[in-house]
Amino acid sequence: MERYVVAKTSEVPPGAKKLVEVKGRSVVLINANGEYFALLNRCPHQGGSLFHGDLIGVVESPEPGKYCYSRRGEMLRCAWHGWEFDVRNGQSWCDPRRTRVRTYPTSVEEGGELEKGPYVAESFPVTVEDEYVLIEA
Repeated sequence: MERYVVAKTSEVPPGAKKLVEVKGRSVVLINANGEYFALLNRCPHQGGSLFHGDLIGVVESPEPGKYCYSRRGEMLRCAWHGWEFDVRNGQSWCDPRRTRVRTYPTSVEEGGELEKGPYVAESFPVTVEDEYVLIEA
């Protein structure tokens, strides 16, 4: 699987989103409490832009009258119709058995490590002899 550098970590602080392009696809990069997630920028309901939606949490109730707000910033709500998706796995909270948003694996790496990479430029030894340039191949 190919990897793409899409942003510096400083460009997407905790609780923020950034719209990036990967292989011609619009992708939402999300920083949820220091963890990065990437989702296709298209709601499966009617194609709305998820980037324009809000990052929210989950309200749970163990019993009537008691509420707990958890998972702050881990749910993405579509701006068009309010469908909500878990940023960790793309699962819909409106229709969890059949609907999900495509997710992409993400990782954070030091810039120096990226430079090393598996990429090697092809090179040839070069010498100059009597005003001629020679390339050994």
